[in-house]
Amino acid sequence: MSDSEPGAPAERQPPPPPLEALDDPSSERVRRALAQGELTVHGRIPDASNAVLFGSVAHEGALLPCVYKPVEGERPLWDFPDGDLASREVAAFEVASAGGWPLVPATVLREGPYGRGMCQAWVGTPPTADDAADLDDEATGDADEDTQPFLALVDAQEPEEGWKAVGFADVGDGRTALLVHADHPELRRLAVLDAVLNNGDRKGGHLLRHRGRLYAIDHGVTFHTDDKLRTLLWGWGGEELTSEAVAVLGALSAQLAEDGPLARRLADLLTTAEIEAVRKRVASLRASGRHPLPSGDWPAIPWPPV
Repeated sequence: MSDSEPGAPAERQPPPPPLEALDDPSSERVRRALAQGELTVHGRIPDASNAVLFGSVAHEGALLPCVYKPVEGERPLWDFPDGDLASREVAAFEVASAGGWPLVPATVLREGPYGRGMCQAWVGTPPTADDAADLDDEATGDADEDTQPFLALVDAQEPEEGWKAVGFADVGDGRTALLVHADHPELRRLAVLDAVLNNGDRKGGHLLRHRGRLYAIDHGVTFHTDDKLRTLLWGWGGEELTSEAVAVLGALSAQLAEDGPLARRLADLLTTAEIEAVRKRVASLRASGRHPLPSGDWPAIPWPPV
């Protein structure tokens, strides 16, 4: 990128001092700081498909690490002609928050050094002075000491206890392995949330751990009016929804009513047709009472899967 493009600051700012990891990156305190604080950019993530910048927000004496994705740095998608990816990321946070599932880090739409964009709480340990200048995608996943994987490839025909099968994957030389994900309650909640969001790109690299909690990132490819669900979390496909999920879907349905609080918030982020599609997906999940299965009309698993 040239110095005039998003993600390539003409004068790179020094990184913020070391920060204590946030207990809850999805909290209202963090959301308010992201929206109101002074945003400074420290570096970029060069391997991302769109402009993704690492920064910090100073607010009321606190300094919070964040990810900033300016709209000007987005690559247009042919099948998402309306709106922008930044607004969809914020909408995903709003839906998760409305359902009472703190699975998405606090995310706001705001002005920044490179214009209007998405600003999201950084999950995990922020970069140091040595690596802030040239980050990579793995830096966003440097969450903490909890390293138990969510996904695995195993040489077996059936998953072990505590795991759910996704399907078989080609691992080269004519060999296949079984792709599995953890049978984890937070992952199961995320599978329901992704069905509501119509997430077209739920990859393994979008799943982060922080202090024993799951956080999911990268929700730009969501809320399409057509069925676009692509995910690695198919292990519960066809199974009955938990009673908790049924209750959350009921709460979302009420908030998505014509003048409901969630509908009003989404009106600034999505089109009318996209909001109506959210209502229909919630209604469909409530009517079936089951996790969705792949439609067969769209590749079920994103590529690359991580």
